[in-house]
Amino acid sequence: MAACCCEKHTERTEEEKKKLIHRLNRIEGQIRGLRRMIENDAYCNDILVQSAAARAALDGFNKDLLARHIRTCVARDLRAGDDAVVDELVATVHKLMK
Repeated sequence: MAACCCEKHTERTEEEKKKLIHRLNRIEGQIRGLRRMIENDAYCNDILVQSAAARAALDGFNKDLLARHIRTCVARDLRAGDDAVVDELVATVHKLMK
């Protein structure tokens, strides 16, 4: 598992964790399916279509997590007077849009 990049943490309810983990498990299954397709010499176009589906699923996960982040973490930090969170958010959005 990758190390955390900072000391900040986000408290999530068990329900939020469950939903996020469920989505990641589905994405992980899609990636394993892609590997099986390669191993079984599937047709390139079929692999590309499934790859696009996996990418769309990960993009959806990111959009959901970003929205939650803005509504919770960013809003909290702004209310506390921490304007640096705006620069952090801008940098994150730039990474997501590459």
